[in-house]
Amino acid sequence: MTTIEKAQTLIELVKHYSPSGQESDAVNYLVGRMQNLGFTNAFKDEAGNAVGVIGEGEKQIVLLGHIDTVPGEIPVRVEPSPPAPLTEGEGGILYGRGSVDAKGPLSAFVDAVAGLGHVRDWQIIVIGAIDEERDSVGARFVVDQYQPEFAIIGEPSRWDRVTLGYKGSANASLTSRRKMAHSASGEETAPEAALALWDNVRAWAKEFNQGKNRVFEEILLSLRGFDSGDDGFESWASLQINARLPVTLFPEAWYSQLEKLSAPESVERVGFAIPAYRAEKNTPLVRAFLKGIRATGGKPGFVVKTGTADLNIVAPLWECPAIAYGPGDSNLDHTPNEHISLAEYEQAVAVLKKVLDTLVHME
Repeated sequence: MTTIEKAQTLIELVKHYSPSGQESDAVNYLVGRMQNLGFTNAFKDEAGNAVGVIGEGEKQIVLLGHIDTVPGEIPVRVEPSPPAPLTEGEGGILYGRGSVDAKGPLSAFVDAVAGLGHVRDWQIIVIGAIDEERDSVGARFVVDQYQPEFAIIGEPSRWDRVTLGYKGSANASLTSRRKMAHSASGEETAPEAALALWDNVRAWAKEFNQGKNRVFEEILLSLRGFDSGDDGFESWASLQINARLPVTLFPEAWYSQLEKLSAPESVERVGFAIPAYRAEKNTPLVRAFLKGIRATGGKPGFVVKTGTADLNIVAPLWECPAIAYGPGDSNLDHTPNEHISLAEYEQAVAVLKKVLDTLVHME
């Protein structure tokens, strides 16, 4: 079987374009694919996630990937791996939206679990969650449905690296209001007050970050939008900001600080705030990955990321060893050039099979 044939789950899943809110066709494909691969049960759950289960034991391992992507369809194609031409036995490069983030990891979960097959005393559960790129509706639903011994979250980290943590995230809208005044009056306008507020928040973040040795330990701010207007009597200006939070700063503490910095201007909390998460290195799950990567010919490494993933949502509530793993270069996430090496995909499937085999046969 060629590398291309071994990657059929991935190639076909990428062909089903599924930006957040439009996942249904991809979910239906993946459910059918898991049924054909011999899963004990495969279905669409009440939230709309694709779920596949192998085995009927009491102990669970959950492999949670996400099936939605950011918008922007990319023509799906397999091209030769440079510089050599594509031959029958080689893999090539798969281009397409979601090939990296995160249908590569999700498809690797499906193929690895199917390759492992039934294991006594265990249920191995693969979930293709919806809406991860927005509010993580899929992950928020499944967190109450399962209680795994181990959890693996599907995000690209390269086949030979394990992702231990992600920063938290919190969004807010800051609004300044001022009475209307003539432009020659010299009085502070609402836009001027909003910009002064942004400078104040940035100064606090800079002070917070002093002495931190790594970006993962810092608070990262970004201004996502600015709008202003008036009704003839009062003018207003609004800032949309995002804060990427370190493990040491919980969202509630950040919002409290933001309200202090912004007074007397108004602060509105927007969407779901997510705390940062970092896994321990010395767990049976991490050791299984180190063993699996070495056995597949790799030199294992660790990474922590400045983004946020479903790992942040499920790991604190499941309270089990949990990491993120998957093939692909995360620098290609959300880009118009998104692509993945099919040879790397095959390596990741091999690693996952070894990891699962190690976990289910531990004494």
